[in-house]
Amino acid sequence: MRKNSIKNTRINGEVLKELSAIIRGEIKDPRIHPMTSVMAVEVAPDLKTCKAYISVLGNDEAKKATITGLKSAEGYIRRQLAKNLNLRNTPEIRFILDESIEYGVNMSRMIDEVTRKEASREMTEEE
Repeated sequence: MRKNSIKNTRINGEVLKELSAIIRGEIKDPRIHPMTSVMAVEVAPDLKTCKAYISVLGNDEAKKATITGLKSAEGYIRRQLAKNLNLRNTPEIRFILDESIEYGVNMSRMIDEVTRKEASREMTEEE
C-alpha cells in the first residue's frame, strides 16, 4: 500500500477525528492545555506507527507541558483508539508539536507592520 493511497488517507482522517475527540473529551490530565488541537495525522502504511501533529495555543511552558501530558497518556489514548477504530493494528503514537499556525500568525503580524510603515511613509511624502 502506497503512503498516499485512498485507504491510507481515509485511515488518517479517521484517526485524526478519533484522536481529537479523545484529547478534547476524555483526557483529564491538567498538564494538557484546553486549547490543544490535532492538526494532522500520518499513519504509516503498515499501521505500526503514527505521527500526530499537535498545536497548542499558549506559551512555551504550556506547549511543553501539553506534549509531556500527551506522551504520558499515550497508552490510554492508544487503547481508546483500538476500541473506537476497527484496525488490524493500533498504531504507536508519536506526538509532535506543530507550530505552523503560530508561525503564520507571526508572519501575518510582520506583514501588517510593514504595510502600516509603508502607508505612513507614503503619507509623510505626500505632505
